[in-house]
Amino acid sequence: MKINREWRKSTYSGGEGGNCLEVASGHPTLIPVRDSKNPLGPTLTFRAEAWTAFVAELKR
Repeated sequence: MKINREWRKSTYSGGEGGNCLEVASGHPTLIPVRDSKNPLGPTLTFRAEAWTAFVAELKR
């Protein structure tokens, strides 16, 4: 199964570069994450539930 990944940069990253991540959509159960400064580098993949919990904790 081929998955279409559309990467999007964090809205908190601003327009000046720096440290930020990109998150890909296109898979119903997994969330791929990569370093925006190294788009050809390694990708971490999280289960959707784990990613949701992580983001919720960051917002708290």
